[in-house]
Amino acid sequence: MNYKDEFINTYTKYITRAGSKELLDWMQKTDFFTAPASTKYHCACESGLVMHSLSVFNTLMEKHFDEDKDNVESFAIAALLHDLCKAQFYKVSTRNVKNEQTGQWEKQPFYAIEDSFPYGHGEKSVFLIERFMRLKIEEAMAIRWHMGGFEDSNGHTVSLAYEKYPLAVKLHLADLESTYLKEKGTSAVNKR
Repeated sequence: MNYKDEFINTYTKYITRAGSKELLDWMQKTDFFTAPASTKYHCACESGLVMHSLSVFNTLMEKHFDEDKDNVESFAIAALLHDLCKAQFYKVSTRNVKNEQTGQWEKQPFYAIEDSFPYGHGEKSVFLIERFMRLKIEEAMAIRWHMGGFEDSNGHTVSLAYEKYPLAVKLHLADLESTYLKEKGTSAVNKR
């Protein structure tokens, strides 16, 4: 099974909320399933975004899901869709790189950012999801603050969100672990 099929199977198994089918249909019309997760840091390869989304979901479920307290649909929504803002965000470009063996300059493909809707990161994902499907407050907070303090200049707002919404803390931890520990082998790789 490829990453797209695995994502769709996981999505349709756990996410049944009104509007979820329409959201998935829209996602399939974008580059979500072929886009990278970053330009050079983690999963910077074709289908890296869907690979990362699945990695975060698996980490979140393995490390942080409590059957008595947590809702699997909320976990699936938060993890699988936290980086929806990266759909239609990257483009393939080229740059000249010197071949160390031949000494010649060669054109090499790389991912560049082309943000046609600069609305922030987490908040943009929340906005895109809510065009199709209503989020619970804790889901919206988790998605908005999954980057932690990287997006909060004074740190006060993210602290309040983490105090009130455990899912936000759990998603942030799963995203960090996936990005910096589990996905190291895909870092700075352009497979296009």
